[in-house]
Amino acid sequence: MARRQPASKPSWTDVKAALTRLDRLGLLGLIQDLYAAHKDNQTFLHARFGLGADVLKPYKETLDRWLWPEVLRNQDTSVVKAKQAISSYRKAVGEPAGLAELMVFYCERAAGFCSDIGYQDDSYFDALVRMFEQALKAIAQLSASDRRALIARLDKVRAVSHNFGYGVGDDMDSLLAKYVRECSDPPQFTTEPPRYAGVPKAHEKSPGDRWQRARDLAAELKRVPEAQSPDSLVATSTIPGFSAT
Repeated sequence: MARRQPASKPSWTDVKAALTRLDRLGLLGLIQDLYAAHKDNQTFLHARFGLGADVLKPYKETLDRWLWPEVLRNQDTSVVKAKQAISSYRKAVGEPAGLAELMVFYCERAAGFCSDIGYQDDSYFDALVRMFEQALKAIAQLSASDRRALIARLDKVRAVSHNFGYGVGDDMDSLLAKYVRECSDPPQFTTEPPRYAGVPKAHEKSPGDRWQRARDLAAELKRVPEAQSPDSLVATSTIPGFSAT
């Protein structure tokens, strides 16, 4: 006797075929049921149709919950759930300015939480740096007038992140300096300009990283014209941790 083949898993094609059999009232009833079934569905539809005074508010509330939890209530952080909020907005609308705003807000809340309680977690820092880079790429797609305020906010994140160690601030220096080099309308910084622009990023997690900086300095010395003395280069070097004094 031939074995019965299991039914294939339903796909969007199957759902689409079923939807074509519904009339207008049936389709509205289905959407209403979906709307009532879960809060995420409500957020999606509100964002898709631009309903409400602030479409980004529910997404920011999710970011705030998972990036800056209330530790006294034993709440934990979740990079995955925070990123899901941005992904959900991208699927619902994906408007460039909205995406850039959410990414910058992510950086602000993550850096603010680390600064507020002295939170130190390697994966949390790595996710922050990656989001910082994504935010810069998203901002680059906007008009010059829309970019300025967002870059100024990221610049403040960069300045605060130098207090965390782990090379977080140095990574942001490098990323922001790269953005400035490629930008047709370079921003004016209110904090110290990005350092570390000419050196590949390196996480400062061990004393061995100082030797890496030494090697970077040595490589920079090799590029010095003969007329320029090594001492003058050290005095003006962009390598953190080196000075003429």
